[in-house]
Amino acid sequence: MRAQDLDPRIVLTASGLLLGSVLLGFLGRHLLVRRLTNLRSVESVGTQDVILDGLSKVIFSLSIIGGLYGVSVAIPLSSILRSVAKEILLAAALLSVSIAAARTTGKLVGRYSSRHEKLPGATSIFANIARFFVLALGLLVMLQTLGVSVAPILTALGVGGLAVALALQDTLSSLFAGLHIIASKKLLPGDYVLLDSGEEGYVQDVNWRNTSLRTLRNNMIVVPNARLASAILTNYYQPSSEMALVIPVGVSYSSDLKKVEEVTDQVSREVLKGVEGGVEDFDPFVRYHTFGEFSVDFSVILRIKEPAHQHLIKHEFVKRLHRRYQEAGIEIPFPVRTVISQDGPDFEDRHLVRSGAVD
Repeated sequence: MRAQDLDPRIVLTASGLLLGSVLLGFLGRHLLVRRLTNLRSVESVGTQDVILDGLSKVIFSLSIIGGLYGVSVAIPLSSILRSVAKEILLAAALLSVSIAAARTTGKLVGRYSSRHEKLPGATSIFANIARFFVLALGLLVMLQTLGVSVAPILTALGVGGLAVALALQDTLSSLFAGLHIIASKKLLPGDYVLLDSGEEGYVQDVNWRNTSLRTLRNNMIVVPNARLASAILTNYYQPSSEMALVIPVGVSYSSDLKKVEEVTDQVSREVLKGVEGGVEDFDPFVRYHTFGEFSVDFSVILRIKEPAHQHLIKHEFVKRLHRRYQEAGIEIPFPVRTVISQDGPDFEDRHLVRSGAVD
């Protein structure tokens, strides 16, 4: 049927249905977004904001699909074209709902895992797996609704699973390594870790392929899960984020070691109580350990709340200790080397003979 053969009333009705569906979609989305904004203004909200956010993203597309379906009904079409249009619109509606449900499920899983004490939070691997399964289920439902048998598809997937596993063995290895990392709870988002290869930083996220570390310089290090699972790492947040900070110091042999210990202890306590990051109720201590080449060496053991504070604590400790040592007359020695100069009438000749300048 040509466009000029259509009844103007039919064209007007179809246009009204399409325009009405667009306005209805905008209105519904506006109301949901407004409701969502009111919920987020409250301090304690549940999962309603996540669900409403998902509905606000799908309601407009569903309204358009509904308007197009009304247009297909209003316009006189052949039975074949009407059936095809109905199936296309139904598939589009199911696909939109599946995508929205997958996104909402992923957000709900991420929020639940971040709030639950026994589950590691802020890891996108669980959210990604949840999205994948919900989207796959939606696609299967869509195919079954359209009359496509899913049994042969599932059979083909089962038969081809081995080939897919062989082709994606690196990806699957990283996926299962990521699940193993999270399940073991030896490494959680927010922990500060040091790898045996030298990389260190805060764990930002563990996804299906790699783990992201944020360094103290605010850079991002991406480590494959398979490599991280086999690496020897130090987790500075387990069993506690507090850690000992050992600072080496040396004084001259002429120093009164008892006085040195007293002054150092006073400075250590001042730093722990007056500088951010120090554990105030910790008793610092000094341990002499070596008669060095030019100094008596010892270590000062402090305690800080987390690794990020070590640089500021060291900075203030060295600065204050240097000033106090100067006030107390305690010497921090320089390296000393003795050079013996040989003078004599035959020294130059012997040197020339060694160098080959004289036969």
